This record gives sequence, structure tokens and C-alpha cells, in this order.
Amino acid sequence: MKHVSWQEIPDEARAARQWRGAGLLCGLVAPVLWAAVIILAGDLRPGFDHVSQYISELGERGSPTGMLMRFGGFVASGLLIVGYAAAFYATMARLGDRPRLTLPVAVLIAVDGLGRIGAGVFSCEPGCAAPEVLSQRLHSLSATCAFLALAAAALLGTLLFRRDTRLRPLGAYSLASGCAGLIFLVLMSASEATHAYTGLYERLASGVLTLWVFVTAWSLRMR
Repeated sequence: MKHVSWQEIPDEARAARQWRGAGLLCGLVAPVLWAAVIILAGDLRPGFDHVSQYISELGERGSPTGMLMRFGGFVASGLLIVGYAAAFYATMARLGDRPRLTLPVAVLIAVDGLGRIGAGVFSCEPGCAAPEVLSQRLHSLSATCAFLALAAAALLGTLLFRRDTRLRPLGAYSLASGCAGLIFLVLMSASEATHAYTGLYERLASGVLTLWVFVTAWSLRMR
């Protein structure tokens, strides 16, 4: 087989490859940024309890870490995930043979990114406990859409990845991630009355699903 050097690749193909690489890199950076901002904002809030309090409370109205969490966490990671969604579609369209599944998964990833952006633009009220306030309702709706969309993307990814022998391990991983994410979301919802471990369940759901973004982005870059 003849070796083709980087210089011999047409400019259009080279640009497309670089663009896909940048988009997949967004999928690696977004989870790291998301986790780092949560940890940093929590450290800047004396007495903040990650076990019982929502992530959104770090960006609540009047919080000293409000701007950091809303725009450094929600909006920034959301924009990166939207970029990853586009690269995910372009990459899987080249690697796989299931375009009817590739597009829905990419769209669901993008919805997660847009939901994060919405959750950052619309801040929650103190304690996230004022459902009658419009910004609180829009924040909650955005966050819910983001969570459910990413869980659905992982579950649908189970079918998408299993057809490709090189990506088949991602199929089982996607199924486990989607199911675990939904279980933690249910536990979070069930604990809202007492707020016992509500924050912990939310972070586990967010962690499992956001890690899925990182792992899929890494796997696609390696291919």
C-alpha cells in the first residue's frame, strides 16, 4: 500500500480533517472544564455542600460564583459540546454505515449543549426553590432537557456503535452510561423533598453522562 504524506492530501480534505479534529477536541475539553468549574466554584463558596445542594446553586442569582458557574461552566461547556456534536456526526458519517442513527445521536448531543447554554443564560433563584419565577422555570427546563438528551444519546449510541467492530466496546459502555445516568436522575428526583443526597445523585448523573462525551470523543480521535 502506497504511503500518502500529509502534504499530498488535498487542501479541502486536510481542512475537513483538521475541523473534525478540533470538534472532537471540544468533546475532550468540555467534560474537564465542567468538572473543574464545579470544583473551583464550590471551593469559592464556604459552606457549600456538594452532597445536598444542586450544581445550579453555584450559579444562583446573587451568588459570588454566579458568573463563573453560569458562563464558565454551563455556557462554555455547552458551546464546546455543540461543537463536538457537529464533529461527532461528521466523523461517524465517515466511519459508520448507519446515517439514520448517526444524525439523531449527534442532534441529542447538541441538545445537551444547548440545554447547558440555556441553564447558564437563565439563572436559578437562591436554593433553586422558586418555580413561579420565569428564569427559574427556564433554567430547570434547560437543565432537564440537557440531562435527558445526553442520556438518550448514550442509549441510542448503543445501537450506533455495535455495528462497527472497532467501536463495538463503546456500545456496551454507552448502554451502561445511559442506564446509570437515568437511575441517578430518578434518585435525584426522589430525594428532592428532603434534599438528602440530592446533590450527590445529580453529580453522579452529570459525571457519568459527561464522561460518556469524553470517552466517545477520545475513541473517535483514536480512530
